[in-house]
Amino acid sequence: MTTLNQPLTQAIPSLILEEVSFRHRGQPLLAPVTLRLDGCHRTLVMGPNGAGKSLLMRLAHGLLAPSQGRLHWEGETPRQAMVFQRPVLLRRSALANLTHALAVKGTPRRLRKALAREALERFGLAALEARPARVLSGGEQQRLALARAWLLEPRVLFLDEPTSALDPAAIQAVEAAVDEFHRHGTRIVMSSHDLHQARRLADDVLFLCGGRLLEHTPAERFFTAPTSTEGRAFIRGDLVVSPPPP
Repeated sequence: MTTLNQPLTQAIPSLILEEVSFRHRGQPLLAPVTLRLDGCHRTLVMGPNGAGKSLLMRLAHGLLAPSQGRLHWEGETPRQAMVFQRPVLLRRSALANLTHALAVKGTPRRLRKALAREALERFGLAALEARPARVLSGGEQQRLALARAWLLEPRVLFLDEPTSALDPAAIQAVEAAVDEFHRHGTRIVMSSHDLHQARRLADDVLFLCGGRLLEHTPAERFFTAPTSTEGRAFIRGDLVVSPPPP
């Protein structure tokens, strides 16, 4: 088994969506999406509020089943983790949140505290190991959620707007953690509405508006020459309004 300090080198299976759509109580929320995500890249899922970013992320991670279409991995399903905008943490200490994750993973009891403390150190939380997780600041909670994900050794990490409610210092810390995952060999799929953040992190961009996937393009191309009217308006900072999917 790969140790937590060694890069992950095995090839990551491609994620394929074929005409995947989603309806809730008869209302269309996501128009059919056909998409292929290859390699160990950092994909930023972008768009205005209500575009369908979180919905697409949950479908890709398997938290929701599509109403129509097919979603599958090309090969063996990889280990995955997801970090939400508001982390879900146990009513335990920061350290106990991590040892619990290791217990669920099946890590031998004798190794759990050492591995958990290593992860806390890596994400700048070593001094807070005894503090209840739910009284940590927003940025600290987000880094604890990332530390928990790190211990799971995911090949693919989904992050749903993980910095939307954080101050600049906390945003910088979370972005550094995301880069650490990527250097380690983890594929990143992250939603954000922050153009500056996307410019810093993205290798490629999925742009959604009104429940439709309008663009999937290399980041540099999206930020310099988006092909859709909505994408150009989004880059300019204009209000983007699009009708819901049919």
